[in-house]
Formats: sequence, C-alpha cells, structure tokens
Amino acid sequence: MAPAVFKTVVGREERPGCVRFARASAMNTRTEGRLPLKLFTAEDLEVAVRCDCGSQRLLDGTSLDLDAGEIVEVRGPSGSGKTTLLRVLARMHPQASGSLTLRGRDSAEFAPAEWRRHVTLLPQVTMLAPGTVRDNLLLPWRLKIRLGQSPPPDAGLTEALASVGLPSVALTRDAAQLSVGQAARIALLRVILTQPDILLLDEPDAGLDDESAAMVSAAVVAFAEGGGAVLSVRHQRQDACASRCLYLSKGALSEVAG
Repeated sequence: MAPAVFKTVVGREERPGCVRFARASAMNTRTEGRLPLKLFTAEDLEVAVRCDCGSQRLLDGTSLDLDAGEIVEVRGPSGSGKTTLLRVLARMHPQASGSLTLRGRDSAEFAPAEWRRHVTLLPQVTMLAPGTVRDNLLLPWRLKIRLGQSPPPDAGLTEALASVGLPSVALTRDAAQLSVGQAARIALLRVILTQPDILLLDEPDAGLDDESAAMVSAAVVAFAEGGGAVLSVRHQRQDACASRCLYLSKGALSEVAG
C-alpha cells in the first residue's frame, strides 16, 4: 500500500489546518444490490476482572459498530472499562470474548499483528523513541510486519508535519527536545501515516494546551474524512467533532442523545 498523502485544506466544510488523508485503495463498504457493510463491528464483548467483591464485568455483552468517516466518542465514569474496551477492539486483551469483524471479515482470519495494522490503538501515554523526529515517524517501517514496504519520503514527512501545525520542526530534530504538545502530534501522525482502517484513541488530547488539542482534533477529523473510522475515549474535553457519543457504564454501552 502506498504511503499516506497529506495536504492542508481550508474551507467551511474542510476545517483550517485539517490533514487530508488520502487512501491508496477505495473503501469497499458497498456491494451491488446489497446494503452497505459496516466497516467495523464488535458484538457480545465480555471482560471480567477480579475485585474486592469477587468479580466485576467491565464489558457485559457490549456491542458497537463503526462506519467509514465516523468519529465516535466514548465517555463514562472512571474505572468503567473504557480503556479496556479499546484494548479488546485491538485484540490486546487475551481474557476477552466476543466477535470482531472488519469489512465483513472475522478477526480470526487475521494474525494479531496484521489485525493491529488495520485496527490501531494509540494509548494515552505514548513515549517517543530516542532519536530524531524522522526516526520516530518511520519507526513502524522497522517492524517485521512492514518488511518490504517503502516508507514515506522526507518530502511527505515534512508536508505531514506542516499539516499538523509543525512546519518549523525539522526531521533532524532530537525528539527529546520536543514539547509535550509537539510530541503528542508526532505520535498521532506516526500512527496515521501507517494508514489503519480504525483508529482507537485513549485520551488523545489529555494534558495538551488548546492549540495542540485543536491540531490533534484536526488531524483526527481529516483521517475520518479520508475514509477511516475513529473511536475515542475521553474524560476531559468533549469532542465537538464526534458524530456520535456512547456512554459506558456497568459493562453496557448506550447512545447519548444530541
């Protein structure tokens, strides 16, 4: 698959500073004469953990679906299982049960590493590796799962940095010299450059100033506009760009009106 292509777009529908995310392959979500397939579905998810009272079900028959272009926010009380939900969707919770599908294909058809190429989790605490900004952006292409794939060229990386408000950050800059907001944008950019289908975000703007948070939001919006889907867990800022909001409590997800 070709590397992602970014450009800055301005307009009423296309927000200032948004990153346009162009995919190399078309979204195959509709077949002739049939209803469109959901891009992603999760059904009957179950996760129980031990606690002082014996056992607590963080997910209790939980189900959800995502369409291409959606940004879905998940809220809920602390400890309700929001991060656990993201880990289950990324197949990073071995005790979980239930079914996951991507474009109609069951998750069992994917090796775990291959699944995570398509359904990618960006955790709340993301550490950049020692080295330069370029080293960090190209880190995924050093993994075995992408053996033989060509990484984005420097020109594409520079354009991508500019599109998230970092035009003055050189690819040769030491990542240790970045501010918290700059590091957060580069961590998100690194994930988007790999072109997943589903982006799972755990508190993507936690601890960021308003400017950095706005640029993170713009990048997420552009990713969704390019055909991806986003599920974002939040505790602090409400996501004004979300198309839907779900509330997780006592193992169940419910739709939040309006």
